[in-house]
Amino acid sequence: MNRTDFDAVVVGAGPNGLAAAIALQQVGQKVLLLEGKSTIGGGMRTAELTLPGFHHDICSAVHPLAVSSPFFSTLPLHRFGLEYIFPELAAAHPFDDGTAAFLSPSLEHTAAALGKDEQAYIDLIRPVVNDWSSIVPDILGPLGIPGHPFKLAAFGMKALAPAVTVAKRFQTTAARGLWAGMAAHSMMPLTNAATSAIALVLMAAGHHKGWPIPKGGSQSIANALGAYFESLGGVIETNHYIHSLDQLPSWKALLLDVTPRQLMQMAGYRFSSLYKWQLNRYRYGMGVFKIDWALDGPVPFRADECHRAGTVHIGNTLEEIALSERQAMNGIHADKPFVLMAQQSLFDNTRAPEGKHTAWAYCHTPHGSRKDLTEIIENQVERFAPGFRERILARHVMNSEDLQRYNPNYIGGDINGGILDLGQLFTRPALRFSPYRTSAKGIYICSSATPPGGGVHGMCGFHAAQRALKDVLT
Repeated sequence: MNRTDFDAVVVGAGPNGLAAAIALQQVGQKVLLLEGKSTIGGGMRTAELTLPGFHHDICSAVHPLAVSSPFFSTLPLHRFGLEYIFPELAAAHPFDDGTAAFLSPSLEHTAAALGKDEQAYIDLIRPVVNDWSSIVPDILGPLGIPGHPFKLAAFGMKALAPAVTVAKRFQTTAARGLWAGMAAHSMMPLTNAATSAIALVLMAAGHHKGWPIPKGGSQSIANALGAYFESLGGVIETNHYIHSLDQLPSWKALLLDVTPRQLMQMAGYRFSSLYKWQLNRYRYGMGVFKIDWALDGPVPFRADECHRAGTVHIGNTLEEIALSERQAMNGIHADKPFVLMAQQSLFDNTRAPEGKHTAWAYCHTPHGSRKDLTEIIENQVERFAPGFRERILARHVMNSEDLQRYNPNYIGGDINGGILDLGQLFTRPALRFSPYRTSAKGIYICSSATPPGGGVHGMCGFHAAQRALKDVLT
């Protein structure tokens, strides 16, 4: 097939670029998918970052939204080698007294462990869980006419509230801390409006289908998506980094899995003045500092629940987490940051040599931070897992600048593709009838800078593809 024979060109083979390419190829379009690196995946890559035989997820690690995705969940990815592993507990949240709250697949089990807050937790989360299958297509989609408006409105009344406001429902340190750890995934101060949304989504997803780990690493998701796309007749070219549209073959539809900054660099000269003004005003959020460890044994957490969880939220109380997130947003490096940790090798023996383990962690930092936070993060882990440092065989670290160098979509280390506050929740990346259309005919943006935002779910790419099909490919 000549490079001029394609109906659509997709640039960037992350989860959204892959989703867009698959959605178009499924309906008979001829699609070329271009990737700048030697492997596809974007935020879904796995490599031996520390020592031979230790396989680390470079970016994403645990995937509740992948299995909840209305698009990815319809694909026969198991036929292409994808196998999910479901830890006994989705997440654990240890405290200084040696106890831990947790998110279990069972809502009742999770709630019962919260003592006096059992009923408060059930009252908050059960309606979302009961409505999850009905509302998830709207939650993971652009603003529009919802399929179930009353159910979505009930979700929205809780979701748009600041996390600290919703936390007033709870009396116990355990429930308040568990809630704060979930809300901190928003990468915003917990006093911001809409910080409750991600907490509700993650908790409902955990109770609905769990927080799975892909066997062999996050690269397994990318490989399965790529293999499925090629089985449909799609074409992938790697090592093809695009700096300008002049490098591309002709197209009817061009879908770009990039954020506004790269979009302007690649195609700004084609856009209207108003659209360029909007893109230049797009705001990015906090960065992250990430560590991968090769370990001589499992992380020695004091709380037993942490040994049964794929993800561990290290941050202690709501007050401590709220302070660290506010500091990061205000340009301050917290002494006790909120740390998101994954311990995949406890459940997937392909990740490390026999008897050894891996661990993955990051904390939020000021945007674009270059500071080495290794000691600060390891102090936080040691605080809840005494003896942790003695088990470290090797480590690999990436600051916010390193992450952007690795993946240009992570501007300043912002892994969400732009801040998700109220100012951008419904207008990312620009205020338009369709957020996926640019002002240039046939050019679309399909990255996490469009609704519904960050995460491995592919829905930004899926919705961008549907827009392109309606506009120029029918």
